Amino acid sequence: MFKRCIIITGASSGIGRAAALRFAEAKENIVLVGRNQEALLAVENEIKAKDTEALIVNDDVCAEGAAQKIIAAVVEKFSRCDVLVTAAGIIGNGTIENTALADWDRMMDINVRSIFQLMQAATPHLIQTQGNIVNVSSVTGTRSFPNVLAYCVSKAALDQLTRCAALDLAPKGVRVNAVNPGVVVTNLHRRSGFDEPKYAAFLEHSKTTHPLGRVGTPEEIAELIFFLASEKAGWITGETISIDGGRQLTCAR
Repeated sequence: MFKRCIIITGASSGIGRAAALRFAEAKENIVLVGRNQEALLAVENEIKAKDTEALIVNDDVCAEGAAQKIIAAVVEKFSRCDVLVTAAGIIGNGTIENTALADWDRMMDINVRSIFQLMQAATPHLIQTQGNIVNVSSVTGTRSFPNVLAYCVSKAALDQLTRCAALDLAPKGVRVNAVNPGVVVTNLHRRSGFDEPKYAAFLEHSKTTHPLGRVGTPEEIAELIFFLASEKAGWITGETISIDGGRQLTCAR
């Protein structure tokens, strides 16, 4: 049976992990990219339990030459690249008045620059396979929210990167799309400094800010990523698709 090669960044947890397991259910070959070696090994074991193959690339996507290193490792192992899923990202608080330049640069580096570099490095191989890219953006790419200025700007930039790349690559048969989740239960906010009581309160409040009355799960986002990467989405490109319980329809509160 033909197996595609799926590269997933941020694969050690959250949406990236869920996407890796969803593609593994379809018996695809999975490339797990991330910084946490122990967590990547745990995901690899879950994938092998589904009777398919995984390659771990333990690297920081922002490191110099990381994009080329990742793609080289993929081609050496699987001789092809079919799908790139960019799930690695960070969030941080800050306004126009108090966002430090270093924090701004870090947000842009991880959420935009590293993705641009990886997309660029993967493109020649995606052209060969008529593959596609799915970027993990956010509701903050389409709507403005207070006290997360750099994050909002980075995700808006990622949405535009998605659309522009889709136009560039459409004549070559490569599709580029993005998913824009609302609040999803992952480690994203915990890593930004939320302790457990604060995170629990945030999730409870988020029930009131999403019209469907709840937050999302990584598996729900993974299902949309899987669809966009499939032949069933073969006439979809340049889209930034909201999957947020209706969050982007509301006013900030």
